[in-house]
Amino acid sequence: MILATMEEITVHTKAGWWGTQTASERFLANAEATPERLAVVDPPNREEIDGGAPKRLTYRELRDFADRIATGLLDAGLKKNDVLAVQLPNTADLVAVYLAAWRIGLIVTPFPVQWRAHELGDVLAFVGAKAVVTARTIRGHDHGVMFAALKDKVPGLAHVFVMEERDWPAADRAWLNALPKADANEAATICWTSGTEARPKGVPRSHNHWAIAGVACADAAKLQPGDAVLNPFPLVNMAAIGGCFMPWLLTGGTLVQHHPFDLPVFLKQLTGEKIAYTVAPPAVLTLLLKEEKLMASLDFSAVRSIGSGSAPLSPWMVKTWQEQYGLPIVNIFGSNEGTCLISGPDDVPDPEERAQFFPRFGVEGFDWPARVADAVETKLSDIQTGDEITEAGRPGELLIRGATLFSGYFRAGDGGGPADAIDDDGFFHTGDVFEIAGPENRYYRFVERAKDIIIRGGMNISPGEIDGLLAGLPEIKEAAVVGYPDPVMGERICVVAVPADGAKPALDDIRAHLMKNDIAAYKLPERLEFAEALPRNPLGKVLRRELRAMIGG
Repeated sequence: MILATMEEITVHTKAGWWGTQTASERFLANAEATPERLAVVDPPNREEIDGGAPKRLTYRELRDFADRIATGLLDAGLKKNDVLAVQLPNTADLVAVYLAAWRIGLIVTPFPVQWRAHELGDVLAFVGAKAVVTARTIRGHDHGVMFAALKDKVPGLAHVFVMEERDWPAADRAWLNALPKADANEAATICWTSGTEARPKGVPRSHNHWAIAGVACADAAKLQPGDAVLNPFPLVNMAAIGGCFMPWLLTGGTLVQHHPFDLPVFLKQLTGEKIAYTVAPPAVLTLLLKEEKLMASLDFSAVRSIGSGSAPLSPWMVKTWQEQYGLPIVNIFGSNEGTCLISGPDDVPDPEERAQFFPRFGVEGFDWPARVADAVETKLSDIQTGDEITEAGRPGELLIRGATLFSGYFRAGDGGGPADAIDDDGFFHTGDVFEIAGPENRYYRFVERAKDIIIRGGMNISPGEIDGLLAGLPEIKEAAVVGYPDPVMGERICVVAVPADGAKPALDDIRAHLMKNDIAAYKLPERLEFAEALPRNPLGKVLRRELRAMIGG
């Protein structure tokens, strides 16, 4: 299934952004070059996750495992362009299934392990999945039984493969090698967006789409051949596939899997596996800085950089990591669709600027060290008029086109998402609000998803901006702000805070801290609520809708 137009393929191939090598071919080349190098490592707590013993596989062993699975899928009658649904935790098995599916030209549609029959049934039918690969149990839930029940309800779903119960046959390499060569412009995955729609939107991405995403992250992280990458995010979307999996493939190093996020296990892997690069939610990076004794006991000598995103970063946090521990934080703003803004230390050397700003990639007049800067075009559009915004301080929707961008939602206009998400000029309308900012107007500053903006007395307030300032308060482990209804002002601001151990922060203290940062008075919170933890999605992003429910707003 090739969704890109011939014009897109010609332009991006001629420019060198798209090539001919599929993800499977990249892996096989790595396995041929360094067969005995460690390729993938399981979480040390895997037995608690799905009952399996933790694996440590070399490239040769991972290739053999993937080829056995590929042979079994062929035996079952699956063929090129069939959709294979996958619901597995972050393990070596998941990596092997991806590689096996791509070896024979299947399209992988991965699901978060938290999804149940309610979410899965409709999506499986909508995407036309021919088979599912899952684990018997994941964190105590019987996925084998769940999918067996769904099999009778989903038209076309012919097979449910349970990894622990499947006796994969010996690899038939003659059969595999005789398969027609795959096209790198063919769909490799259909990932799913989160949102307010009844059904999540399917986002097809080709092997070339994923490769350029991997280039962007590997460059920003300054990865070198053979580096170890620690992946703590679910391997189901851009954050993990583009941010960790593809950089691993491109550099031929070691992929260390982690699931679910557990700070002690994460730190043990980070130091014990000699990790060069990982990604972590902003809240975790902020929390660690406040645990000085713990930080003093950790050996970060192998780590060269850490990626973060999914929420605005605190300038204090990014500056402290760089100045006290010598570790640059890479600020990442991405999406399954292909939004690709990466603020790395080469492009934005100042850590406080890097926390707040993203390079204006693809804008005439600005040059950047990042290769991906030349692979995309970006601009801001007035939300009401559609006029292009070129002056600083005026919020507008981010539009993007180029080699990182998908070609449209799966079955767009047929229940799969808007058909006009990409306009006639090829720009994707992201729904994300930015403004031009920083020295010489070189940068974009994230304002907010339009639906999260707090409107107080007619003034738009970015909750992410205030969240970042609150991160420097020692009395608070983590905090986020949210709007609540007010008959006079429309909305007012509430802080939901998780107090530090033994601390009792007061609203006046929080307001005083914010005033020291010279913020406008209308941005000061007028209510304080406490919580044991902030509600977050699997990528660490605060769920403000749940915050509103918590405070009764």
